[in-house]
Amino acid sequence: MRHLKAHRKLGRTTEHRLSLLRNLATSLITSREERIITTLPKAKELRPFVERAITLSRRARAVEKEDAAKALHYRRLAAAYFHAGNRGAAVDGRRGEGRTAGVAALKRLFGELSERYLNRPGGYTRIIKLGRRVGDNAELAIIELVDNPRERREAEKRSNQKASKKGRDRAKSSSAENE
Repeated sequence: MRHLKAHRKLGRTTEHRLSLLRNLATSLITSREERIITTLPKAKELRPFVERAITLSRRARAVEKEDAAKALHYRRLAAAYFHAGNRGAAVDGRRGEGRTAGVAALKRLFGELSERYLNRPGGYTRIIKLGRRVGDNAELAIIELVDNPRERREAEKRSNQKASKKGRDRAKSSSAENE
């Protein structure tokens, strides 16, 4: 029976599944647009995984000034959600020796993202269904972080268009009054 099964196995072993989720989380956080395209079941499994990591970074940011040990504890817990990489190579500037994407994801998570979501109680991600893939008919989805840079640019563009439209309307009405 299906009852009380917490997560999908995604047709992978535990180690492979955890590695997949870590890679997807790293890609989501480090991508410029803060969105990735994947299959719907993977997106649904990734959502709580990423939200837990963001919550840990928020908690660390909140207690940073009062309790440095607790903040460090939260940082170490969040580090388990990403591949460790080779920190020595990242610090020394050596190339080709290990991965550093997990380190970059942690820096961004505890820098920009924890500050952005500090007052948000949850719901940091959004899943948008795309339809089905041509080759294997798999359901595709976009998973993205809310309040991402693309959204902010579009909101600014909309507000600028509204402001310019109001300006044009005011100019028309004032010119009509003058005539």
